[in-house]
Amino acid sequence: MKLEKYIPILNWLPKYRKEQLQGDIVAGITVATVLIPQGIAYALIAGLPPIYGLYSALIPQIVYAIFGSSRHVAIGPVATDSLIVAASISTIALIGSESYIAIAIFLALLVGTIQFLMGVFRLGFIVNFLSKPVITGFTSAVAITIGLNQFKNFFGVDFLQSDQIHILLDDILSKALEFDTKTTCIGVITSIIIIVLRRINKKIPNALIVVVLGIAAMYLFRGYFAEVAIVEGIPSGLPGFAMPDLNFGLIRELLPMAFTLVMVGYLETISIGKFIEAQQDEYKIDSNQELIALGLSNILGSFFKAYPSTSSFSRSAINFDAGARTGMAAFISSALVILTLLFLTPVFYFLPKTVLAAIIIVAVFRLVNIKEARYLWRANNLDFWLLLATFCATLFFGIEYGILIGVGLSLIVLIFRTSRPNVVELGKVPDSDFYRNKNRFKEVIIDDDVLVFRFDAQLFYANSNYFREQLEYMANKKGENLKLIVLDGESINRVDSTGIEMLKQLIVFYKRKGILFYFAGIKGPVRDAIFKAGMLDVVSIDHFFMRVNWAVLFYKTGDNQNQKKYAQYIHQAYK
Repeated sequence: MKLEKYIPILNWLPKYRKEQLQGDIVAGITVATVLIPQGIAYALIAGLPPIYGLYSALIPQIVYAIFGSSRHVAIGPVATDSLIVAASISTIALIGSESYIAIAIFLALLVGTIQFLMGVFRLGFIVNFLSKPVITGFTSAVAITIGLNQFKNFFGVDFLQSDQIHILLDDILSKALEFDTKTTCIGVITSIIIIVLRRINKKIPNALIVVVLGIAAMYLFRGYFAEVAIVEGIPSGLPGFAMPDLNFGLIRELLPMAFTLVMVGYLETISIGKFIEAQQDEYKIDSNQELIALGLSNILGSFFKAYPSTSSFSRSAINFDAGARTGMAAFISSALVILTLLFLTPVFYFLPKTVLAAIIIVAVFRLVNIKEARYLWRANNLDFWLLLATFCATLFFGIEYGILIGVGLSLIVLIFRTSRPNVVELGKVPDSDFYRNKNRFKEVIIDDDVLVFRFDAQLFYANSNYFREQLEYMANKKGENLKLIVLDGESINRVDSTGIEMLKQLIVFYKRKGILFYFAGIKGPVRDAIFKAGMLDVVSIDHFFMRVNWAVLFYKTGDNQNQKKYAQYIHQAYK
């Protein structure tokens, strides 16, 4: 096995070219100018001191650049994960306390271990049970929750912090008139500047600009803005290596949120990675390798005081748009984070918390995906209601229950759709050998004595009764004229023992009524399965046809050269 498969940096680093460096330098600097203020802001969302946002922007980013299959995905603290961290730990320990910080770091180790094991055992498919409507509803609700939780810093009022919207709104409305005018003005002006700069050019580092302006304003007019809350002291220095506090007694309480972080983080990473993959042709994303990379990022990050990290869509897009060619951009970005930790943290002393709140609010409210909801309302009502249910559940019951309800509803919808697939009667297109859905093609010819039945799904225990009911319903509509049933199996890609036994019972049932049962277009693997299960004990091998037209022609004329050749082929294959 090639080592490059497990350490993807070996695919590009030995071939690194001088002309790639310029793009990587520009991208690395650009991402860092966004990452540093965001890291400080997102640490506040997580209920942690600002320095931990910078710690989480360092080691995880370097580790992912080595083990990640994408060369553009930007790893570090993100708003969604930060709120999930706060929601999961705030019920266990006091926000900002030493025990709270220790649990956040231990949570990173727990999340990373789960991600790494899922990647090693190739279990990335499990996350597919979170459908896109569920993710859209969940992230939209979380964005609103994050934004409302930042009203505390934005308005300078000591609002409650919660992941349930009715609790937040009740407290916000009861204290709405207590807002601090100067704090609010700075927050509003900051928001306007960010929005205007984004509309001028998305590549402008708006977060860095408002941070610099905010620090300058507070420093020059600190007497006038004395009541405006500032970040104050951020310690300098790199995070030291330390073993996370292995508090195994909390695993049971932390596991639900850990799995939520795993699923949300992985889906974000894959969706971002696949989006960028489609924009270039230099490399492909390996979903299980992404899990391994994320796992190692969080595991090793936890030894250097990082809380759970994942990919950022906005920073990844900035990285790609700024001209990054390889993971070298991540190393350059990390180098700037190191410089900040060593020399620049005192600069952030006068940074107003309302500026950080404005950065977060503007960023997260853009994640409320109304466009997707409108599209689903027009295109797929069931998916729309799935999105809405997940959205409401997350808002009113909290993040943990929101994701669980979303996954549960996804599974229910999956079971519903597979247990009641599309079932149609086919008719012959005039002057052709083709059979099509009679409900879509009104001109098709329907024989009174022939029922051509198509089942558009795998046939297994969850839908075998539905198959029987629909076939019997269509057969009863034909009445006593019915002499032949043809099952068009082109859309059946798998059949289990329950489905096979049901078919055998139906064949025997209709044989007693003098009705023939033919099979057409059955795929090889499906034919193998039904033959091994004794289907030829109840039906002749000559009743298997390659096409529906052959089956009907054989019934009407008793002679078809193509069918004879096909029957001989099957006889030879299953001697």
